[in-house]
This record gives sequence, C-alpha cells and structure tokens, in this order.
Amino acid sequence: MINTLAANAEKTEQQDRPTAESLAVARAAGAFRLVDDGATAVEVAGLLTTLAQGCPSTSWIAGTCLTAKTLVATLFPEALRDDPDALFCGSGVPGGVGVREADGVRLTGRWPNVSGCEDAARTTVAALVDGVFSLLLLPSADLTIDRTWQMAGMRGTGSHTVVADGLLVPAERVAAFAVPSARDQQLFGIAVLAPVVGGTLGALELTREMFASDRKPFMTSYTRMAESPGARHWLAEATTRTERAERAMLAVAAELDTGAELSDRDAARLHLDLTEAARDCRRAMDLLLDLHGASVFRTSNPVQRLWRDVNVASRHPKLISYLAVEGYGEALTKAP
Repeated sequence: MINTLAANAEKTEQQDRPTAESLAVARAAGAFRLVDDGATAVEVAGLLTTLAQGCPSTSWIAGTCLTAKTLVATLFPEALRDDPDALFCGSGVPGGVGVREADGVRLTGRWPNVSGCEDAARTTVAALVDGVFSLLLLPSADLTIDRTWQMAGMRGTGSHTVVADGLLVPAERVAAFAVPSARDQQLFGIAVLAPVVGGTLGALELTREMFASDRKPFMTSYTRMAESPGARHWLAEATTRTERAERAMLAVAAELDTGAELSDRDAARLHLDLTEAARDCRRAMDLLLDLHGASVFRTSNPVQRLWRDVNVASRHPKLISYLAVEGYGEALTKAP
C-alpha cells in the first residue's frame, strides 16, 4: 500500500488530485468508511498515518472524509447507508446563504479549501439558511469547481473552491448545524495530524535508506553517512522527534477511546498535545533535509515533497500551537 501510494505521489501532486490507483488503494484499505465501520480513534490515527507514509495528500482526503461523514452521521444518518465506501468532502465555513422555498432551500455561495472535491460523491457545506447556521448535504456533481488550490505543499489534495449558484436543495438535506462533541473535535485534530506524522515517517525511512547506502557527506573524508558523529546525532534527534510525535498522537487517540467525558481543560490539553506533535514533525523534517543536503531539493526527490506537505499541513488551524497554548492557559485559569 505505502509503495503504491509513493509511486503515484508525484503524479498526484502534478494533477492536483490523487490518481485513480491511489484512491483505489485507500478505498480498499477502508479509509473512506472509517465512520461507517465505527473505527476507534487509534485505528483512525494508525490508518491515516500509514497512508501518509506513501502520500500525505491521499491520507488528508481520507481524513476530511472522516470529518464530513461524522457530521453527516449526526444530521443525515440515512445518507451513509447507500455506499459505505463513498468519498465525502466538505466545508464547515458558512460560505453561502440559503433561502427556504416551497420545494426546499435555494442555495448560493462559495466554499474554498474543500479537499477531494473533484473525486467526492457527496459534499457538505455550511450556510446561513434564513439566518440559521446550517449544514447542507449535496451531490458533488451539482456543484461547480473553481480550481483555486495553488499551494507549495499538499497540492494533491485538490482543495479547490466549490460553488453553488441558486441551487435548489431538498429540505431533508438541510439541518441546523450541531456543534461536534468534544471527542469528535479532538478526533478531527487527529485526522489533520496523522498525515503530518505519516509524511515525516516517510521522509525518515528514506533518510535511513540513504544512511544504508554508499552516500557520504559531500567534501569530507567519510566513506558513508553513518561514519559522521554529527550525522548520527541529527538522525537520532529527527527519529526521537518523529517517534515522540507519533506517540503523542496515539496517546490522545487512546484517551478518546476510553469514552471518558472531556472537560474543557482536558480538551485544551489534548489539543495542545496535538499541536506540539506537529511542531516536532516540522523540526524533524528540517533535520532530515540538512542530512540530505542541497540535492534534496531536486523536484524529483520525494523527501522535498514530503517536507512541503508536512510544512503546509502542520499549519492547519487545528495545529496552530500559539492558539492551543492560549486555549490551555485559559482553561487552566478559568474559575471552577
């Protein structure tokens, strides 16, 4: 699975969407039916991390499918029964306005950054419907796609803008938005972090392969990378940070799987743990790049693509560390 995704990763990036083979591999692994199968948080983290070792973009799309289907399961549960392996995408940003009519809701709006929108069967969008913050479930084919996703990393997610222009949505596919539970909000954070951790693990494995080869530090008397104490030290630090990030993510997932109710302080603590794991991944990636040297930036080198993916994905709003620190500090000082 990892090798197939890795082999398709460059084409995925070039075409701004996963290849058909990559989507087939993810679907066969059950990546689009995690909600339908009732996967645990640990299982979610594990599968998305594995996918990302080959292609973070494909893993990311599976993660956003999880988010969309979790919301759908609450508001439109019957919509999940048709095809458990169907890919869903969506946006929780209220980018549109809906007006109720006799036959449903007339929807107009634009929703940017909708990952996987060109391959998804269903799309969820948020809008103000007669002033009420609502979620609408639409056939993706009813929406127009404006190809606005022009990024340095995670290009293969195809997170373009979806557009509705006076689209009539059946009333049974419109519901007032329900705030996700504290558990689900942390699960969504794991779905964002796992592609970051997996991408870093993928780059680490490629670096280990480089150490095992006859590659040597340029302009030195060493005959192999592993002869350099400095190189060994940086490899150890990169490995430590990557493995620490993965352990932190899995610890959060395991805590979610206990089913214990999360207090505001618990949720803030777990959120901070996820963001710190993302920071560890970025630092590890920097060390790995230094070990590879300037040649790593050859566009055909998969390490530089993983580096770009990790650096873009780890700056998702759910992984912004200073906001997580702010939230945890507020939770710690809040009066009981």
